[in-house]
Amino acid sequence: MYILADDLGINDFGCYGQKIMKTPRIDQMAKEGMQFFNHYSGSTVCAPTRSCLMTGQHTGRTRIRGNSKAHLKPEDVTVAEVLKKAGYATGCVGKWGLGEAGSPGIPNLQGFDFFFGYLNQSRAHRFYPDYVWRNQKKEHYPGNPTKRETYIHDNFTREGLNWIEKQGKTDEPFFLYMAYTLSHVDLDVPDDSMKPYLEAIKEKGPYKNPNSPQKGYRSHPTPRACFAGMTSRLDRDVGKILDLVDKLGLAKNTIIMFSSDNGPTPAGGADPDYFDGNGIYKGIKRDLYEGGIRAPLIARWPGKIKAASRSNHISAHWDLMATVSELTGTSPAPDHTGISFLPSLLGKGEQQSHDHLYWEFYERGGKQAIRKGDIKAVRLDRIKSGAKGPWEIYDLSSDPSEKTNLASKHPELQAVFNKLANEAATESTLFNWKPRGGKK
Repeated sequence: MYILADDLGINDFGCYGQKIMKTPRIDQMAKEGMQFFNHYSGSTVCAPTRSCLMTGQHTGRTRIRGNSKAHLKPEDVTVAEVLKKAGYATGCVGKWGLGEAGSPGIPNLQGFDFFFGYLNQSRAHRFYPDYVWRNQKKEHYPGNPTKRETYIHDNFTREGLNWIEKQGKTDEPFFLYMAYTLSHVDLDVPDDSMKPYLEAIKEKGPYKNPNSPQKGYRSHPTPRACFAGMTSRLDRDVGKILDLVDKLGLAKNTIIMFSSDNGPTPAGGADPDYFDGNGIYKGIKRDLYEGGIRAPLIARWPGKIKAASRSNHISAHWDLMATVSELTGTSPAPDHTGISFLPSLLGKGEQQSHDHLYWEFYERGGKQAIRKGDIKAVRLDRIKSGAKGPWEIYDLSSDPSEKTNLASKHPELQAVFNKLANEAATESTLFNWKPRGGKK
């Protein structure tokens, strides 16, 4: 099983250093398994991260490299398709974001037997929707946006639990991808989750959007308490999944991983500075500094993964395909860019290492980043500066917060990272470095 949180930074969880929000079940998962400290998201926003996770490719290769209406194509191979070849039943619940209805990118055409959730990631901003998708049909909730009767996150959890219970009654192996939408804004959560924080948290004031709820993110009178409540509700429901797996006697034969899709956001009333969501790291969502892409990864597999273990292995979301392929004895997609971290998980065998990790991002002037060992290179304004624009250089071993740019002390590294960037990326008709007006 793979559980993905939405817009939560590495420091938004107690086991990574969070002091205000309570995440006891995720913290317990870390105590029962392995916690990674050099793990990275596929991208710094939602859709490309999910594309990297599913296709096993970094953003220089994967089909979807930005938040857009792009979709996966039939020739794209997903983790679910790899596992189906190994005889696995496959389910996806939550936010997809890799293909709209009528396109070949929908989950049911990308290897998933079962899907319940949002296809469109913008619709996923709302927690009281009028419909979601059950496989290829809409499941309607009439009047829900105004009556506010069905908090869809709770249905995601219910559907996931029901699917696990159903699969647990068979001898068929299964893969469940729980792509939760908490704690992405809108700021919106039932009162029972928010109540514990109303007195404990000091608010800076309400979040007001004069166009809400028709346009933009929803206004909220106590945005900090709401965000904390959303995160604790996510934690509660991760615990429900763990408890069911234990109750059904599946724990010793089930690996469960937990991560988040990118760094924290300040949008819609969210307040990453107050919660210190990026911890010691510079940057937030839409940055390629560490705070935008350094991600939590926790893996639990009783009897296989040593309890309370920690790993500094450098890995990324696009390593999932290689890891599950090694685990199940199948072959990953031939064009994947990942490396299995199964040896790190099991504490045996030789763990291979990436020569480097690569990211590209097309918003806000365009950005690229490369991590090679402990050296991190970041290029800003890629659209304007071009393929030979300057790189900022940081030594993460002594400067994990990326405070000191070493570019002037190591001019020779400019050519090194230019070469790596040029070799990493393939051309894309949808995502390129042309100015947004279309001129070169």
